[in-house]
Amino acid sequence: MSAAALLELREVTKSYPGPVPVPILSGASLAIARGESVAIIGPSGCGKSTVLNLLGTLDLPDQGSITFEGRDLTMVSTKELAVFRNRQIGFIFQNHHLLPQCTALENVLLPTLADVSRAPADAEVRAKKLFDRVGLGARMDHLPGKLSGGERQRVAVVRALINQPALLLADEPTGALDRASATSIGRLLVELNREEGVTLVVVTHSPELAALMGRIVELRDGKFVNAR
Repeated sequence: MSAAALLELREVTKSYPGPVPVPILSGASLAIARGESVAIIGPSGCGKSTVLNLLGTLDLPDQGSITFEGRDLTMVSTKELAVFRNRQIGFIFQNHHLLPQCTALENVLLPTLADVSRAPADAEVRAKKLFDRVGLGARMDHLPGKLSGGERQRVAVVRALINQPALLLADEPTGALDRASATSIGRLLVELNREEGVTLVVVTHSPELAALMGRIVELRDGKFVNAR
């Protein structure tokens, strides 16, 4: 593993199954340092979301290794990976995926329920601090249907950070937002990357969002190419 890498893909291959398998990644390697912010860009269908699924342990490579702090995640059991994801990884998607029947606060606290070692009161204190940080302190008791698109995505950001993950993965986090909301969410992610010390990896088609990241890599012909 690279000396300062938190997370590393090494010679990873991945294909879509079928009568004739479709190759997506072919010996792809990428090292991401702790606290870094990285944008992954590339045309539709090139495999960006597949990469995010691999980084988030939602999928496994056909070949190659994925290491986190030196631990090869491809050798970890399904049960252990579920615990790892809950404690170490926060996910943000293009659509917020909030439960409509739950308040913003209840949605944020859901990921904390799997950790029996954590006091519910402590989780709620952190949630309220994060709501204040993203400007939604007065809105956390609202149902998602009473929030704007930008506000719902901010709730999703808080939910992703509630367990203090080491890694934040965002898949087109501004893709469903208007320009002003997209700009606001992009800046918020970068600020939280610095304030929380969380490593941030963003998959995006947006040049504006990618430009906010400390590094841009392009997925091209199944491999990563440094774009900046």
